[in-house]
Amino acid sequence: MSTTTSSSLQVSLLLSLFILTSLVAVSAGNFYQDFDITWGDNRAKILDGGNLLTLSLDKTSGSGFQSKNEYLFGRIDMQIKLVAGNSAGTVTAYYLSSQGPTQDEIDFEFLGNVSGDPYILHTNVFSQGKGNREQQFYLWFDPTMAFHTYSIVWNTQRIMFLVDNIPIRVFNNLESIGIPFPKSQPMRIYSSLWNADDWATRGGLVKTDWTKAPFTASYRNFKANACVWSSESSCVSLSTNSLQTSEWQNKAPNAAERNRIRWVQQKYMVYNYCNDFKRFPQGLPAECKRSRFL
Repeated sequence: MSTTTSSSLQVSLLLSLFILTSLVAVSAGNFYQDFDITWGDNRAKILDGGNLLTLSLDKTSGSGFQSKNEYLFGRIDMQIKLVAGNSAGTVTAYYLSSQGPTQDEIDFEFLGNVSGDPYILHTNVFSQGKGNREQQFYLWFDPTMAFHTYSIVWNTQRIMFLVDNIPIRVFNNLESIGIPFPKSQPMRIYSSLWNADDWATRGGLVKTDWTKAPFTASYRNFKANACVWSSESSCVSLSTNSLQTSEWQNKAPNAAERNRIRWVQQKYMVYNYCNDFKRFPQGLPAECKRSRFL
């Protein structure tokens, strides 16, 4: 190989490395730019020049949106204010998902309730089309009075669920013991507001009161510090802040955060599939036998 050719290859490799390490944009949320309204006719609206998005549900239909980009690992933040008043029967879903029969998915779902009763925050992780990893929590504040930040940190080692930057759940990569982990399918961000009164509130005992419709949830301050899946079937990290980028790539709960997780799970956890021996009479799933905070 000639010296000229070798030099050209080195320049090309350095250029590629520069692109992959420095073009990781942090998207700081304009809903016109980052999302498409996908259903619900005029029940979904982008307002305030793209800084606010609202979803509404009435007896005819709910509504929803999805991100223009697909992501493969990153940190996703969204501020949400949930349906106020009697929200029984309604579900506000906010999640990451791939497509197809073996989809991966990382879920926040907010299950409405009658006035004065707390929302239930339902979380789940799907890997290769298999879910059944539900954990549910009450929140330590009223999520209908103000906006609160709901975050997903997703890297090759673990998935973390956070509320106002407080971690509430960790799902670790335990492929070493045969547990599938979402790591190869890019996912879009989705959200929807819909009627699920056949199961959402007290197992379907409390139905939606349509005299309170329309029900409305609001969104603002979306941020994605993440690896964006490109049209060339590759992942391009886009960021203006390399320190922020490296944080999510290697993020694990520290000692203080592990204490916060224990606090949330001891005081506010409603359901944990890893404690449901009736559901798994042949034995709990293998990941339940390992420390959840590693």
